Amino acid sequence: MNIFKNRSVVGVLCILLSLLICFGVTPLFNRAVSEKTEIVRVVKEIKVGDEITDDMVQTVEVGGYGLPDNVLRQTDTVIGKYAAADLSVGDYVLSTKLTDTPAADNAYLYNLDGTKQAISVTIKSFAEGLSGKLQSGDIVSVIAPDYNGQGSTVIPAELKYVEVIGVTASSGADVDAAKDTGDEDQELPSTVTLLVTPEQSKVLASLEADGTIHLALVYRGTAENAAKFIAAQEETLAALYPVKDTGNAQETEDVSETNQITEVESGAE
Repeated sequence: MNIFKNRSVVGVLCILLSLLICFGVTPLFNRAVSEKTEIVRVVKEIKVGDEITDDMVQTVEVGGYGLPDNVLRQTDTVIGKYAAADLSVGDYVLSTKLTDTPAADNAYLYNLDGTKQAISVTIKSFAEGLSGKLQSGDIVSVIAPDYNGQGSTVIPAELKYVEVIGVTASSGADVDAAKDTGDEDQELPSTVTLLVTPEQSKVLASLEADGTIHLALVYRGTAENAAKFIAAQEETLAALYPVKDTGNAQETEDVSETNQITEVESGAE
């Protein structure tokens, strides 16, 4: 180790090391910094839960050095997905900020299959919406004071058992989702969204326009038991709105027309 005690030797080694850095390491570093790659960048403000469309993002060329491993590089891998966080103009799109499913606060709207509809009714007073305690999955009865202007308070047969699928504040945020997070400063509910058939939606729309709606909690618990209430309501709806047999109706109409023609022919004879 006496060799390192010689200042001349140490000086030569330092010079050699500096030359290695200048002509070896530095060019490699500069080459890595100067290399370009394509990534996906946001060109429009995107809010959490928004579906990504082709006008919201674009592919741009940037320096490849220091980019996160999860940055997305092709718009095909982004379009059609949903934002899991707010994205601002100029942000790089990372895989951790996207999801394949809608945000939890509006996922129920994506589960509609055409047989039922989602309709919201206004909570005009704190008491009408069960003092803000309703939440998704509840089964409620819709009470209509002065139903059809008859002066009596009734529960319409079509609305005895209805499922709540959303409770929303005036800002548009789902209040029942805020309950799960323990947010003490959550807003009060302004509307309740119900899952109904087209026939039920017409009754609700009429009550919303002409009267006052009160919601009474019937059941809160397992989805299996809630389905029993909905099944009972569907039986009532089937009795109130029987499905017409279009085939038999057409056959009856054809027989009637045939009889009329026969009568005309007989009279002509």
